[in-house]
Amino acid sequence: MPLQKILFKPGVNRENTRYTTEGGWYECDNIRFRQGNPEKIGGWTRLSPNTFLGVCRSLWNWVTLAGANYLGVGTNLKFYIENGGAYNDITPIRATSTINNNPFALTASTTVTVTDTAHGCVTGDFVTFSGAVDIGGGGTNVTAAVLNQQFQVTVVNANSYTITISVTPNATAIAGSPGGGASVVAAYQLNVGPEYQVPTTGWGAGGWGLGTWGYGDPGINALTLWSQMNYGEDLVFGPRGGGLYYWDAGSGLSARGVNLNTLGGTVSFTNANPTVVTSTILYTEGAALQFSGGSLPTGITAGTTYYVFEVNGLTFKLLDGAGASVGTSSTGTGAVSNIVDVPVIQNTLTVSDSSRFIIVFGTNDYGSSTLDPMLIRWSAQDDIYNWTPDPTNQAGFTRLSHGSEIITTVQTRQEIVVFTDSSAYSLQYLGPPYVWAPQLLGDNISIVGPNCVVIASGIVYWMGVDKFYAYDGRVQTLNCDLRRYVFQDFNQDQAAQVCCGTNEGFNEVWWFYPSAGSNTNDKYVVYNYAEKVWYYGDMARTAWLDSGLRAYPMAATYVNNIVYHEDGLDDNMTATTAAIDAYISSSEFDIGDGHNFGFVWRVLPDLTFENSVNSPTGALPATTMTLYGLANSGSGVTSSAGQPVAKSSSYVITEEFTGQIFTRMRGRQMIFKIESNQIGTAWQLGAPRIDIRPDGRR
Repeated sequence: MPLQKILFKPGVNRENTRYTTEGGWYECDNIRFRQGNPEKIGGWTRLSPNTFLGVCRSLWNWVTLAGANYLGVGTNLKFYIENGGAYNDITPIRATSTINNNPFALTASTTVTVTDTAHGCVTGDFVTFSGAVDIGGGGTNVTAAVLNQQFQVTVVNANSYTITISVTPNATAIAGSPGGGASVVAAYQLNVGPEYQVPTTGWGAGGWGLGTWGYGDPGINALTLWSQMNYGEDLVFGPRGGGLYYWDAGSGLSARGVNLNTLGGTVSFTNANPTVVTSTILYTEGAALQFSGGSLPTGITAGTTYYVFEVNGLTFKLLDGAGASVGTSSTGTGAVSNIVDVPVIQNTLTVSDSSRFIIVFGTNDYGSSTLDPMLIRWSAQDDIYNWTPDPTNQAGFTRLSHGSEIITTVQTRQEIVVFTDSSAYSLQYLGPPYVWAPQLLGDNISIVGPNCVVIASGIVYWMGVDKFYAYDGRVQTLNCDLRRYVFQDFNQDQAAQVCCGTNEGFNEVWWFYPSAGSNTNDKYVVYNYAEKVWYYGDMARTAWLDSGLRAYPMAATYVNNIVYHEDGLDDNMTATTAAIDAYISSSEFDIGDGHNFGFVWRVLPDLTFENSVNSPTGALPATTMTLYGLANSGSGVTSSAGQPVAKSSSYVITEEFTGQIFTRMRGRQMIFKIESNQIGTAWQLGAPRIDIRPDGRR
């Protein structure tokens, strides 16, 4: 018989049986499609040898006015800014206090018990001590330098925890225990979160009043999921369910992020009734402020809320909580310690690029610290300080009605698409008096988590709890040839870990998700929106960002580093280069409708090894092509034959490789597979041919 081309439809289809999808591809890993043909994906290279602490769930890239290229990295333990390959810790401080006199209790081990009443820590939190003195007399090895460092804590109870120091205390140190002095200052960083969602049961689990008395209702120890976006050259960021923080690029990489509500500037007070306040910050009428400082005038109490009125540039007067004007009997100075109307809790945030608003979603109402998961609030335009609505500004709020909580948002060209757990809204800027107004786009939809949404080529894509969606002006279900494959092997308890991103160079959207037997992201699925095809594989990534400010897409790994994807041909996640296992296998095909067995005695490969290099051992780039024969669809493989296909040389016009493979393989149905596992190999499959003839009916 004449040679027969093996040509399969682009994309991988797992929605039907392997025989039903005849003419297509059925299984794959680490491949993609280019103009209908499968090829091995590009490799990845670590950004630098440096690592960070924790599992990264958030990446954001921006450039400062000075040209510094920064990458925000939010993990379950800390928040970093990467620059030049170094990860700079800017995790905000939760609380700072001078703790109990001589708080360090030593034993003959490196474990030290620290006493601090109502410390507020959870196990794994970080604390930095300063002001500690040597414990014990001369000859002690537990010196101030040993104690005045950063430590990770293990909680004993509400008033004590343990740390691990770098030395085993000697007898002199133990004799002086407890010690450390009376001026030990503890700076506690934000509480850490788990690496993956941990179900909780028993007393205190779940919401108040839920479950059987004494046992509680099952709950979740939620992941630390950061939102972040640059405001000019600075960064606004915060963990889901946590505060709103600000990092000033002008302060340098050694400066930590701070609560946005503490950036109120300094003030001075006149001796008058009512007093006239002069501020370094321009406040709006009605703004609620609290003051601190050792030189506050008589009549102003630290920590008391006052309200701004009669604003005249940088000067204003104050009203107390009863609406009476506030007078002083002396002059004084101080600082605004709390801009009261700045949100103290948020679930996600964004910065409107076109109109310069900071917008928070799922936040506290004015005068409250309780989370309203459906409330949206925004600052005054081009103003991070003023969140109090007033006719003189555009600060404001709105509340959504469809759903029980806002999950995430994504900015498009003319709107912000807001996702609740059951609906999608369009939030558009209208200008005064409404400023921002929501419009319902779709109801009775689903979304699997905060990091599963991305915009590509002007279309919003996201993963639901049992299917994929797209929004291009209307919400619609995205046809998926891998829907059953993905969602029948999916750990819904860890759905919040799902992350996604674009690979614009190849017209792709990638989703990383945990399979049913895994507590971490171990699989991926890809939609090629240009060719409208799907493919999948195994890969562990925790965050992804495709930024035009860097040469390659970036992803976070479970070995606590960032890698550049599509950089090279191999796995360079660590210092040791490893080959990438890549393969794709077809659905079953036959002669006619399988009336006869087929006998294949040779295969004529067609592929390219363009951009490949020889392996470190000098091996030529190679793939393996295999044909599997089946007696029928339910028989399993009854015979197989495969041979390596190696590149021999390349010229300007043509490329040489193994010309033919002798197989001697027989089957009623057949499966074709190409695979590679060699350093330096890249390949794209063309249209191989088989020499096949009928070979009886049994």
